[in-house]
Amino acid sequence: MEPGSMENLSIVYQSRDFLVVNKHWDVRIDSKTWRETVTLQKQLRHHFPELADPNTYYGFRFCHQLDFSTSGALCVALSKAAAGSAYRCFKERRVTKAYLALLRGHVQESRVTISYAIGRSSTEGRAHTMCIEGTPGCENPKPSLTELVVLEHGLYSGDPVSKVLLQPLTGRTHQLRVHCSARGHPVVGDLTYGRGGSQEERPFRMMLHALYLRVPTDAERVEACTPDPFVPALDACWSPHTLVHPLNQLIQALRAAPDPDPTVWGPQPCSPTTPHSVTPETEAQQASCLQWLLEWTLEPDS
Repeated sequence: MEPGSMENLSIVYQSRDFLVVNKHWDVRIDSKTWRETVTLQKQLRHHFPELADPNTYYGFRFCHQLDFSTSGALCVALSKAAAGSAYRCFKERRVTKAYLALLRGHVQESRVTISYAIGRSSTEGRAHTMCIEGTPGCENPKPSLTELVVLEHGLYSGDPVSKVLLQPLTGRTHQLRVHCSARGHPVVGDLTYGRGGSQEERPFRMMLHALYLRVPTDAERVEACTPDPFVPALDACWSPHTLVHPLNQLIQALRAAPDPDPTVWGPQPCSPTTPHSVTPETEAQQASCLQWLLEWTLEPDS
């Protein structure tokens, strides 16, 4: 997968109400900085000018977020009604997501459940990063759960690396990157949560990719699986040598699995506080939620 440009937007699912794009790494959803010549919003406007809605902030209704450095499946709603139905799926935790990653070191267990609570770091110089409960400066940690399955062991530029499938069962900021780093296996190319030094500056990108997405709205089942970018044919630095779990079988299992049970972890942020919540939402979180609702959800019935 080549770097993002205005021309090479990849669509992996399209219907009357939704698009799922295969977002490039190191591409922002939108930016008002003049230096950002390529953003996902600009790519969409270039390819689908007739679908842009001037009444929205971005021109398109993005149903969720991916980090700037993360590639893969990102869902776009094409109407307020579609956005509202997708929002309810995310709010009620009925969305299934799975990611691919290359991690530093050889993960010894073939399957791992990672359950560190995650909070925001108040450490000086790390105001925009997250951390696990028990580390200095970790504020308001919340329960977080990630399932990890090892696919392959190998080498990346001569260093031991594991290719894994990650399934976040909660949706904390930077959850996968923080959980993997806390286990001692940071994502290859992760400059924020990696091991530091020049090792993470050598890879051309952060090796985290949103592989699979399923949003079971009332009107349609939005489902998309993007191509695997972590194969030797696309990156000669990656040399797998031991197969642990075949990826195709895991994708089949994802497709066949029922939608997540929304009662397991309770509602997402923007919902009433539950026993799972450590503290009530902050005013900033509430304001962010209200802005989301005002822009994307259904208009009241007239």
